[in-house]
Parts: sequence; C-alpha cells; structure tokens
Amino acid sequence: MADLKPILLVEDNPNDLELTLAALADSKLANDIVICRDGAEAIDYLYRKGEYEAREPRDPAVVLLDLKLPKVDGLQVLERIKGDPRTRAIPVVMLTSSREESDVVQSYNLGVNAFVVKPVGFKEFFDAIKDLGVFWAVLNEPPPRGGEWASNG
Repeated sequence: MADLKPILLVEDNPNDLELTLAALADSKLANDIVICRDGAEAIDYLYRKGEYEAREPRDPAVVLLDLKLPKVDGLQVLERIKGDPRTRAIPVVMLTSSREESDVVQSYNLGVNAFVVKPVGFKEFFDAIKDLGVFWAVLNEPPPRGGEWASNG
C-alpha cells in the first residue's frame, strides 16, 4: 500500500487527537496518519522543511486542520496551502469546535474544502471522524498530480 497518501492531522488538543486517531483506526484506513501539533509544524511538513526535509515528496490525501493552533493558527495554514499553486489542490477540512460565523466565512473565502464543527458527544465525534477519513482518503477523487484543476475558461 505504498501508493496511499498519508492523512495530515493538525491538532494540538491531546483529547481530540487521541479520539481522532482512534476513529481513523476504527475506519480501517490503510493510510499513514501524520500528526502535527501546531501550524508551524504543519507548514514544515507540507513544504518539507526542518525535521521533514527528508520526507518523501508526496502530498497528503487530506489535511484535517484545527482552527485554533499554537504558533501559526489554522486560518494562516489554510491561507498558505490554498494560496500556493504547489499545494492548493490538497483537500483541507477545517475540524474545529468553533461555531463562529466569521470563522466559517473566512475559511471558505480562503478555499477550505469542508468546515466541520467537532460534535460535543463522544459517539458523534467518533462517527464524524470515521466518515471524514473514509470520504477524503478513499472516496474522493483528487485532481491528477501536475494536472490543471482550475477552469481555463
């Protein structure tokens, strides 16, 4: 399964991280899960800098991105990803406890692919993460690598 793209999980809350990993494991995805605990680390991973300089040059299948992160917040990470032609086709799901309308609007204005509010209940959260993982890692058909995904019309 070497051709499977990893899932990049950017989450600083240890409880949400543990639950997210358990839900992804329960969905039986074969994708590796890469964990970054702040926005700066996520940017380093995506652009192969710092400790990630030697990693395989393969984009993640999806970035599950928390909104409120230390160092560089989720909106700044999203803006960097979607503002760069090298990374803009990577699907990004904002996974947050924020229900602030301004966060939703700003995320979509920056190009987020989905905005998911973390359910409060354990089972609802677990099921939502399982469904997200399966959709983005298995069902979603990404644009071909190097292919033009934006309309030229």
